[in-house]
Amino acid sequence: MKLVDTHAHLNLPGYDDLEEVILRAKEAGVTRIVVVGIDLKTSREALELSERFPGYIFATAGIHPHEVKKLEDRDYEELKNLLKKAVALGEIGLDFAKEYSPRKQQFEHLERQLAIAKELDLPVVLHVREAYREIFPVLKKYLPLKAVFHCFAGGIEEARQALDLGLYISVTGIVTFPKGDNIREVVRYAPLESLMLETDCPFLTPVPYRGKRNEPAYVQLVAEKVAEVKGLEVEECARVTTETARAFFGI
Repeated sequence: MKLVDTHAHLNLPGYDDLEEVILRAKEAGVTRIVVVGIDLKTSREALELSERFPGYIFATAGIHPHEVKKLEDRDYEELKNLLKKAVALGEIGLDFAKEYSPRKQQFEHLERQLAIAKELDLPVVLHVREAYREIFPVLKKYLPLKAVFHCFAGGIEEARQALDLGLYISVTGIVTFPKGDNIREVVRYAPLESLMLETDCPFLTPVPYRGKRNEPAYVQLVAEKVAEVKGLEVEECARVTTETARAFFGI
């Protein structure tokens, strides 16, 4: 069984044992890991990891909506330079759950980064919390767009709108949570070919490891639950989602 962890934050603190983390991931069948940037610093660090583990770790670069309030115009020059070696732009989007950045700035920098993705012909990793209604009109302005909703947290209606635009949905360990019924409903609804798997580590550790640090090896548990929900063999779930991820990121 071959798996891809399409969204990991091994560039955040807490992975001093990175070599062991990578070994466990490989033992769990994880053949590739996409490490995601949330600002310029973590984007640089993601690229450093991709150089340290070539052909196994791949990097994205982008500015998370929490961080856009710190952006200056000159930062976009560095972002474009980082994207020369990245497999996607992200994570970018809208977060109205916490609003660490004002909404006006979130919209402004979402559009600026979407324009860069179109210019550079890069796929986009989207972060959306309590802002699905607001983000769809923005995304429609940039169609056709190759994008994935990382850590999808909407319901059937939001999933339908995403799929109608030809976008992808990524599933985290939330699918294993007792209170993850909405995600399990989305998994049942969405075609397997439109789904990707991720850990979002170190966050959202799947059952039965809740309360512990998450890591890429646990994407296997996400695959097992998605397969169970869809009534498939886990090998088939792994095969299709891995093919989708590799095609999406070009890895």
